[in-house]
Amino acid sequence: MVINEELLAARKKVAEKRPKFIRQESWRYDRLAENWRKPKGKDNKMRKQKSGMPAIVKVGYRGPRAARGLHPSGYTDNVVHNVAELARLDPKKDAARLGHTVGKRKRTEIIAKANELGIKVLNAGLLAPKKEQEKEKENKE
Repeated sequence: MVINEELLAARKKVAEKRPKFIRQESWRYDRLAENWRKPKGKDNKMRKQKSGMPAIVKVGYRGPRAARGLHPSGYTDNVVHNVAELARLDPKKDAARLGHTVGKRKRTEIIAKANELGIKVLNAGLLAPKKEQEKEKENKE
């Protein structure tokens, strides 16, 4: 289920027009990866934005403000470290992401409480309850 589809569509539309930012002279030297590094040289042509040079990262390429921080599912991403932090989330627009320092025991508690509250957990992994197993339990009862 995807929510905020219009915001995600607007973000995608802006992203399609955004150029692929590459490191200066990465096309020239094999040892330089294409991942972005800011050009800093005194006479650097890319920094001076001379024509024929690749585009540099600027604030104008940023996505729509309303769509920032949204997960591809459309929910807002919130890091959660304990069960109490789930209480401040709205199940209609917020999703929980478990912090990487949370251990397995507390993870299972958080996931169980999130399912109870109807909150989506983005990185539940193998600890997520299987829907088929839940249905079988209900059928047995």
